[in-house]
Amino acid sequence: MDSGITVTGTGQATAPADLLRLTLSVGHDAADVATAVARVAERTDAVQAALQDQGVAAAEIETSSVSVHPQYKDGMSAAGYRASHSMTVTTKDLTGFGRLLNAAVDAAGNDLGLEHLQFDVAEKKALLDQARELAFAQAREKAGQLAALAEQPLGSIAAVAETYGYAPFQLQSAAKGAGAYDSQLRLAPGEQTIEVSLEVRWAWA
Repeated sequence: MDSGITVTGTGQATAPADLLRLTLSVGHDAADVATAVARVAERTDAVQAALQDQGVAAAEIETSSVSVHPQYKDGMSAAGYRASHSMTVTTKDLTGFGRLLNAAVDAAGNDLGLEHLQFDVAEKKALLDQARELAFAQAREKAGQLAALAEQPLGSIAAVAETYGYAPFQLQSAAKGAGAYDSQLRLAPGEQTIEVSLEVRWAWA
């Protein structure tokens, strides 16, 4: 095994959230596929129009999934069909959660569901750079201390490995239905943290 020293340094960088992402779903049950799909398409269009009326740009509404599947009763015979369309809405209006959600509820009624909510940071490069610098500084400090204890001089860096973690605030909910949401509901975006760990190997001089 090569001689030297391997240490791990960790650095964190934090910034206020500047994006809000909502994943909304429109689902409908019907006796036949055509009716289920048609109703979902109609109400999805209504939800998108309602969101745009609230100031959300069309480009900020993206389809995340579409599904159509049978629903079975006892045995294997189909009792009906369910169609669904999920869309992710991205906005910089961090205080507009209740307003946007209620506009969507008004448009789709009991066919609307809230699947996911997430606060995020749009540009993460500066945070990554800062966390990486802090992680490397910590690794260098550890290596210097251990080298002094071992009475060995540090040489050149032989290898560096990085791991990166980011956990934005998230909320998941299966709630749905007209009147299910309080228009005065407020969520605190808070700050988002990125953590970088560096495993650094120094050879002995």
